[in-house]
Amino acid sequence: MNENLHENLKKLIELMGFDDFSVNYDEENSRFSIFINEGESFKKILPNFVVNLNYLVRLMIGKNEESLKTVFIDINNYRKERESLILELAKAAARKSSTTKEEVPLPAMNAYERRLVHMELSSHPDVKTESVGERRERYIIVKPISD
Repeated sequence: MNENLHENLKKLIELMGFDDFSVNYDEENSRFSIFINEGESFKKILPNFVVNLNYLVRLMIGKNEESLKTVFIDINNYRKERESLILELAKAAARKSSTTKEEVPLPAMNAYERRLVHMELSSHPDVKTESVGERRERYIIVKPISD
């Protein structure tokens, strides 16, 4: 792990005005776990904050650090909890689609979240998945597999 990136990330968070935080790096999963103790008001901006900080980290990495291209930023377990929610939603949609024999659309998701759904349901024998729509409106339809 690039120790310089770790220190720069800590400095960036400090410059943003946060005092009570910790930054940890899981080298095996290329994942930074950041915990910022900011109370309830911080939860409202957390989704955008995670995306924006992830973008800044990618800019900090630059084009030279190929080994760090897939670094993920998770703040206060936001991404981990969101991934769990998305996987549960995918499983529920698969159950509904295979039971009712009807297509089940999921809400719009980013590319990473759609990939999670496709991977989760790829081994489900009764359904198939398809992404439809464009850009921010792109979503997945879970379809029953006909006998």
